[in-house]
Amino acid sequence: MSSKIKFIDLFAGIGGIRIGMGDAECVFSSEIDIFARETYKANFNETPSGDITKIPASEIPTFDILLAGFPCQPFSQAGLRKGFDDIRGTLFFEIYRILKHHKPRAALLENVKGLVNHDNGRSLSVIVTMLKSIGYNVFYKVLNAKDFGLPQNRQRIYIVALRDKSSFEFPISSKRPTRLGDILETNVDKKYYLSEKAWDGFLRRKKANLKKNLGFGYRLFNDNSEYTSTLTARYGKDGAEILLRQENSNPRRLTIKECARLQGYPDSFIFPVSNTQAYKQLGNSVAIPVVREVLNAIQLSLHCRQLP
Repeated sequence: MSSKIKFIDLFAGIGGIRIGMGDAECVFSSEIDIFARETYKANFNETPSGDITKIPASEIPTFDILLAGFPCQPFSQAGLRKGFDDIRGTLFFEIYRILKHHKPRAALLENVKGLVNHDNGRSLSVIVTMLKSIGYNVFYKVLNAKDFGLPQNRQRIYIVALRDKSSFEFPISSKRPTRLGDILETNVDKKYYLSEKAWDGFLRRKKANLKKNLGFGYRLFNDNSEYTSTLTARYGKDGAEILLRQENSNPRRLTIKECARLQGYPDSFIFPVSNTQAYKQLGNSVAIPVVREVLNAIQLSLHCRQLP
């Protein structure tokens, strides 16, 4: 992508979507979580601005593309009849007001798959309607990380908003075979292996949940597994975890580096925070190869050079 293309990174987390933009110029970033801001600074040499709700759109530099992995929130019960007022108080409103003020060429929004049916489909309907009201054509699709070279079953909705473009094609799955063993480390520290007490707790919780007809619980994988379940922000805390089978020992958790690889982060990515925070940050982040492919499709639509 040409260095002349400028973008802003909202609800930036630790910068996963930004990595997908390659060498394009980031002119503004915003993230409220202090620990995510620390990781972002360590890797991009800039500290994101804080609470986006406190930042006037006029103070944000001019840009071409808006990126946002925004939190999902319900809209009011008043329905679409209230239009603009229906999104006040939600974090999508921050995206809307910035797009309305700057009118950039494009926006890429990422969210959990559940947004499709969130609030009986109303949340997505309001988002699409409000983007259209300020001159954008809107396209959305649920894409899965396992279809783009990552050994993780991670479905997310990608919303693309384009000015003056009536068509857009989402990237097609590469269908490249995946194997969990390809991203696993060797000589893993024993602290990642479950103690007898911890493993017994996993077994008891899963047994209790099965009796209650709850699907909540750990899942076991091995080197030859095609992919894992979805990495979550509560990895290592709630028992619904990705665990790796081990010969002659209890299962183990994924390391920080393995979780980063599961999302497509380079090994050079730095986590200057505790393991608890790093797991949370990665679980909240994005599947970088998917983001990169969607951004490439946007560049093709805008007749720009593809990302490296």
